[in-house]
Amino acid sequence: MKGFIEFIRERGVVGFAVAFILGGAVTKVVSSLVSDIVNPVLGLILSRTKSLESMYFKISGAKVMWGHFISVAIDFLILSAVVYFIVKVFGLEKIDKKKTS
Repeated sequence: MKGFIEFIRERGVVGFAVAFILGGAVTKVVSSLVSDIVNPVLGLILSRTKSLESMYFKISGAKVMWGHFISVAIDFLILSAVVYFIVKVFGLEKIDKKKTS
């Protein structure tokens, strides 16, 4: 048991688990921001639709859902920016450096 506790302390497994859980929560918040606020506003600005996600064009009977793609791209960019700033603010980029024995 002592070896397991030592492994958890050295490898930061608890910190990784907390980051994983918080990452899931941040993902939900950012997705809600994009789908509930950004998409409707962009949909109204770009056309008369309710949401950016509902925009498409047809090619030979197939719908090309370009609005949904743009929505997912915006979601990715915002989430990437949030993760970047969290890493910078908390100085987490130093975590992966090898310890000197």
